[in-house]
Amino acid sequence: MNSDILAGLDFFEREKGIKRDVLLEAINTAVLTAARKAVGPARDLRVEIDAKTGEIKAYAKLTVAEKVENKHDEISFKTAKMFKSDIQIGEDIEVPVTPKDFGRIAAQTAKQAMMQRIRQAEKEMIYDEFKDRAGEIVSGTVRRFDRSDVIVDLGKFEALMPNRERVQTEDYNIGDRLRAYVVAVENGARGPEIIISRSHPNFVRRLFEMEVSEINDRTVEIKGIAREAGYRTKIAVFSANEKVDPVGACVGMRGARVKNIVRELNNEKVDIIRWSADMKELVLEALKPAKVKSVTLDEAKKTVLIKVDEDQLSLAIGKRGQNARLTSRLTGWDINIEQDKSAEKIFEGKKESAALTFAEALKVTPEVAAKLVGVGMNSVETIATGSAPQDIADVLGIELAEATAIHEAARQEYEKGPAAAKQP
Repeated sequence: MNSDILAGLDFFEREKGIKRDVLLEAINTAVLTAARKAVGPARDLRVEIDAKTGEIKAYAKLTVAEKVENKHDEISFKTAKMFKSDIQIGEDIEVPVTPKDFGRIAAQTAKQAMMQRIRQAEKEMIYDEFKDRAGEIVSGTVRRFDRSDVIVDLGKFEALMPNRERVQTEDYNIGDRLRAYVVAVENGARGPEIIISRSHPNFVRRLFEMEVSEINDRTVEIKGIAREAGYRTKIAVFSANEKVDPVGACVGMRGARVKNIVRELNNEKVDIIRWSADMKELVLEALKPAKVKSVTLDEAKKTVLIKVDEDQLSLAIGKRGQNARLTSRLTGWDINIEQDKSAEKIFEGKKESAALTFAEALKVTPEVAAKLVGVGMNSVETIATGSAPQDIADVLGIELAEATAIHEAARQEYEKGPAAAKQP
């Protein structure tokens, strides 16, 4: 073994934290294999490496024989006496069998073995260091791309952010610094793999735990998170301490805390709502700022029917149904949102009633009254003072005499007083 390998042992022990004995053991095993090829099928072959000088020697155990018949197992009595003067025939003796020019072969083999053992040791270190770190946030630099997967340099190790764990609205470039959530550490066929994510809901959870001291000390508790990465997140918080406002604690002074989180999420919208054990209250909170008219719960089917006014419908459902979908995930119940038509029904009923009164006053059918209203003749006063019998005849397509009778009826009603002149 040459001085380069000795220097390598020192370097890897110092920089990589791999013990010298571990590397020497790997080198010894590899060199022994090389020695077997060079020496042949010797019995009890072993290799000795001097850790200080790097010198390698091969030894084999041979039996002393008067006449050597198998050179791989036996040694002549005369030769054996050179190593041990009091040796006897039939005894075993260990003698050096280092082949000529074995140093070059051994050095090359040692280098390969050392590098292989280093790679293996690094994988073991990755697994040992990260096996208990699933669920944490780590920082790194984008190193390269493997198709649509991102390889992130964490310092000593590399992590993989698969395409499914990316935020689709984010673009990454080589050299970008980013933080991510450790989803799992998998010890697969190719060695340990650190799987990280920026789209996981728990990434938001960990950011809040890091930013909000009340969550970290459990004064405030995160009860649920629903997320569509890159677009919107809803987080429900609760505090058993009545003096602590859980939403205010998460928002921070002038919104400082939540702004830091939104900045890390590249301006993803974050809705912080107050959690409640009452499902009706929780749904109303989750759907804000939409104003809800009524909430109907079906405990058996775990469904919620929400009714809102027409102008609140799109706000409650959200863009592409996002608000309703996130509320459903947060609560665990199916959310159905409909327009509340009760006011329309009341209005239609009043309208029909007024139209019927209008028809009775003019002594015509409701259908005729509706036609008159449709062209703007919508009150007794309008017909009596602003229309002529011929106008009525033209609108309804009737004889002038019939139109005159309608006009006369309107005039008589109008003369009774203002109450009779109301619009239907």
